[in-house]
Amino acid sequence: MPPISRHSMMPNIFQIASNCVQEFRVGVDIGGTFTDIVFLGDDGQVLARKIASTPDDYSQAVLNGIKNGLQELGITAEMVSEVSHGFTVATNAIIEQKGAKTALITTEGFRDILEFRRNRIPRLYDLHYEKPPPLVKRQFRLEASERLNFQGEVLKPLDKAGVDRVVQYLLDNCVESVAVCLLHSYANPEHEQYIAKVLAEKAPGVNLTISSELLPEMKEYERTSTTVINCYVRPVVETYLTQLTDGLTEMGVQVPLTVMQSNGGLATADIAKQRPVYCIESGPAAGVVGAYHLGKRLSMPNLMTLDMGGTTAKASIIENGDVLQAPEYEVGGEISVGHRLLRGSGHILRVPAIDLAEVGAGGGSIAAVDRSGSLRVGPQSSGAFPGPACYRLGGQDATVTDANVLLGFLHQKHLLAGEFEIDADLARKAISDNVARHLEMSDVEAAYGIHTLVNSNMGRALRAVSSERGRDPRRFDLITFGGSGPVHAVGLAEMLDISRVVVPPFPGVFSSFGLLVADVEHHFVQTFFKTFAELDITELSALLNSLWEQGRTQLRAEGFDDSRHEILTQLDMKYEGQVSDLTVPYPGNEVNQQAVNAVIKAFDEEHERSFGYNSPDTGYQLVNVRVIARGLPETPRMPERLELPVSSNGSDAFQRDVYFGPNRGWANAPIIDRQSLSGEKTEGPLIVQEYDSTTVVPPGWNATTDQWSNIILQKE
Repeated sequence: MPPISRHSMMPNIFQIASNCVQEFRVGVDIGGTFTDIVFLGDDGQVLARKIASTPDDYSQAVLNGIKNGLQELGITAEMVSEVSHGFTVATNAIIEQKGAKTALITTEGFRDILEFRRNRIPRLYDLHYEKPPPLVKRQFRLEASERLNFQGEVLKPLDKAGVDRVVQYLLDNCVESVAVCLLHSYANPEHEQYIAKVLAEKAPGVNLTISSELLPEMKEYERTSTTVINCYVRPVVETYLTQLTDGLTEMGVQVPLTVMQSNGGLATADIAKQRPVYCIESGPAAGVVGAYHLGKRLSMPNLMTLDMGGTTAKASIIENGDVLQAPEYEVGGEISVGHRLLRGSGHILRVPAIDLAEVGAGGGSIAAVDRSGSLRVGPQSSGAFPGPACYRLGGQDATVTDANVLLGFLHQKHLLAGEFEIDADLARKAISDNVARHLEMSDVEAAYGIHTLVNSNMGRALRAVSSERGRDPRRFDLITFGGSGPVHAVGLAEMLDISRVVVPPFPGVFSSFGLLVADVEHHFVQTFFKTFAELDITELSALLNSLWEQGRTQLRAEGFDDSRHEILTQLDMKYEGQVSDLTVPYPGNEVNQQAVNAVIKAFDEEHERSFGYNSPDTGYQLVNVRVIARGLPETPRMPERLELPVSSNGSDAFQRDVYFGPNRGWANAPIIDRQSLSGEKTEGPLIVQEYDSTTVVPPGWNATTDQWSNIILQKE
């Protein structure tokens, strides 16, 4: 990501906080149904709340939630030292096709590249599959007469008179945003810069993004799609963040808003407004970041994460203390089935993001028997309304939540510590009518079948980030969060032969907690298409030093002195003749043949892990150079301890009957809260009931808590 001008940045993201008497940091994560808010005090005090989202204006739920939290804690707005935010506004704009009226200016002959896309579809044998419509209508995909080659040499000069005609057409049609993406502009941006200059002069009110600044990287479809998406959602995100920051200012909050990026780093609201494409998957990223920092605290370098909510479950992996990232992902399409090869239902974003596998498996996932007599669970969901049948909102379908209620995993009368009443009889009726009767089995057997099948679906996501990438799941611990994750965690661990599971405090709002421990982070990329045989060390050194300086300049502009800079370098590589590439780390900050040889060795090892072979005699191709610049805080952002509130799990019983499957049968399980574990190992069966989630401990497992109040589940 190219540097932002200094005047557009806050003087220091955290400097204001250090100069004022402030005591609480606030993390806010917006979902389609609930907005999760966490207040974290300097002394470890935590206030966590779930409130209804306000889709007409998501900022209202955020502002109301913060205001209510201030009142509940008895503090003033001046005592807020940080507000970090994850949102789905951009994603919703793409899914609902409610973005800006956008135009694309591209090289003559390439206006239909958004239609051609890639030769991949998510449903291989569906003859009636239709690609998602492009975000830019064809009449607004305009051509510029020009041509460069891949080295940036001009083959055909830019027709400047034609540019004037294109700009006038955009003005006549009241276009809001313009994406400029010319062929090979990553190697020579002059033509794009000229078009941008004309647009700035003749159409100063238009939102403009040029690909050579946003993504100076080869592959024209990926670059075009990314640039268009940035233009499409930019006015929506600008409006939302402006409303939110204005509301915070009126409330008296005196610190700048920071926003979670898809790569797991924080950025200022100004950067998010200009480049919202980096913040599309900000919510899911926050949970993984929280797990990463928790793993460091617990000395668990190898973790798999599972975030199970109401509609989907997302899995990721942390290996040797590093979060695995993907160079691209899709947005606005169907839910992934957990396999990285089944793509094509959404729009490609070629920006770094935490590598997530997603499946349509959540508490609201609908269970039904298909025409062949087979049980199916998901990806269809009952949503927030009418929701599961037990919610008493008119839902008739059997869902995963209904099954968990019937099995005794969840409270039989209410959730959220008594704030949300449910009806177990309605859950039983939905499962009986929709599943048990068709399969000629008992209601409990049908419920356990639903529970087992949704575990199998989530297992596909966990395998997608582990065994499909050459990683043995047995080497990893599982950390689970989200409202439904701790209910299913042990079942998944047994399926993958994982022996230890971690349930962090406040698992239902853990993504909001992750916002409060993330670091400031910026990513930079530049295509450098050279074979290693023709690689010029001096030329590579000049490029790397330029990108390193861009990163340091960005961090200095945000108030981080050089001692608090962390600069990481990565190279996208492949064997000569291959189409796809792998990203490998570049060691240190010296550019010499020894470092290049280390990169080659790392690439061979990663290729062996990912694909089962390597081919060192084939020759190596360098594709892109990537630099990550992190601003490190003066004091650790992960608190030394958490002060849990007085328990209120809403339980009116000390035990209840729970069904653990045909092999284990029914058991009368104690119902306790997290504090009751108090460091002592307690053998299952056991139910740990909390405000925002429930942890199920079956027979053969034990549970304890550590000094940071994490529940540690281990197989006996």
